[in-house]
Amino acid sequence: MSITHVHTEAAPAAIGTYSQAVRAGDTVYLSGQIPLDPATMRLVPGDAREQARRVFLNLSAVAGAAGSSLADTVRLTVYLTDMDHFGAVNEVMAEYFRPPYPARAVVGVAALPRGALLEVDAVLVLGR
Repeated sequence: MSITHVHTEAAPAAIGTYSQAVRAGDTVYLSGQIPLDPATMRLVPGDAREQARRVFLNLSAVAGAAGSSLADTVRLTVYLTDMDHFGAVNEVMAEYFRPPYPARAVVGVAALPRGALLEVDAVLVLGR
């Protein structure tokens, strides 16, 4: 099985010791994305909805660089600093995903890098 590390300038550069994504065969593991604007590397202003839109745009860019799209998502993990944002994230997810939805977990956390309200990682399977 071939392993490829994925990088795109259309998503924020890694702010730590990780790749934006790793493709192993037909499976793509997308690292967690926070709502950073890739051009400025700054957190986007706004509420949880605006931050969630940026997160899903970032994930979409990385998926595209891996030769895929969010339509191939089989699993998401959403990390929230405030579970009151659960509904807003669901609303934004409905803009990017259609039934049947991928499997998902939502985890409450104390804090995220750069003061983000949420982070999302994903697993894609190509050619579903």
